[in-house]
Amino acid sequence: MITKSHECGSVAVSQRQAKGPLMASVSHSNGRSKAKTANGTAAAAGQAAPARDYSIAAVDRALDLLEALARTGPAPLATLADAAGCTRTAGFRLLRTLQARGFAIQDEARGLWRLGARWSALGRAAAEQGALAATAMPFLAALGKSSNENVYLRVRDGMESETVAIYQTDPTLRVYTEVGKRLSLHAGSSRLLLAYAPEAVQTQVLAQRLPRFTPATRTDPAWIAADLHRIRARGYLVTSDEVVAGAVSIGVPVRDAAGQVVAVLSVSAPSMRMRPPRPRALVSVVMDAADQLSRALGASQHAEPAPVPLPTGAKAGWTVVRPVEASRPHSIFR
Repeated sequence: MITKSHECGSVAVSQRQAKGPLMASVSHSNGRSKAKTANGTAAAAGQAAPARDYSIAAVDRALDLLEALARTGPAPLATLADAAGCTRTAGFRLLRTLQARGFAIQDEARGLWRLGARWSALGRAAAEQGALAATAMPFLAALGKSSNENVYLRVRDGMESETVAIYQTDPTLRVYTEVGKRLSLHAGSSRLLLAYAPEAVQTQVLAQRLPRFTPATRTDPAWIAADLHRIRARGYLVTSDEVVAGAVSIGVPVRDAAGQVVAVLSVSAPSMRMRPPRPRALVSVVMDAADQLSRALGASQHAEPAPVPLPTGAKAGWTVVRPVEASRPHSIFR
């Protein structure tokens, strides 16, 4: 802050504001103040003032450190500081502050830091306040407008999936569900959530008698178990007629800052509008939207291999090369 004193008062100019038109407060003998620009023309021309930056550097550093801890922890101080792009001294002070509030824990014997238990309370509060759905809605809307189809966001809740957000387009001829709708994990785009669920959940689901919704519903546990591996290898899922006859769904996983799959983003449409080559084109569109939403949730951006060309006229088994990933438990979002 640069301050210049005058007999009638002082003029303060912040370094942050110096990037835009220089503003000064000039005092007059009548006690009133009038704002003037440095060139005297910006205000008269009606030019908008530059957006103010309200960010606080210390908070930015703390959040960078927390995201690094979520991705790499438990980890030593040096690893976390490098991942967060801060000095070890700053990282140590931030971690000690978080430790005092219960948001970080240190294993002094091994020198490792991990997230504290208080994050679970914040996670529950975020879920109860609809943080995931609120964050996702702009991305659902953009995907719905670009595809001109309904878009859904589902999460796994125990042994079922639940619809938490919907973007609806023209209601002329659409595939519908509603927020709060619960479905079995073995059918439709919900099977993608099963593919990334913990192994214990997969085993329990496949040990049950699986309901059949249409003649095309897959209920063979052996086939479904094999398909879970195929889903993780492809990185997406295309289904047809499994939950609603005449409906095709394209689902892609959504990840959080820890890299865990927290939801499936899907586009559903009547099969008459999903004839090749349209499904192939929509797969990449839905993937891009899911990647953008994942980054908004803090997921790191990784380079993905290019899609493998699809055979002409293919209706199922569309393949995109994706790395196989181990099943992980779900994060604080659900």
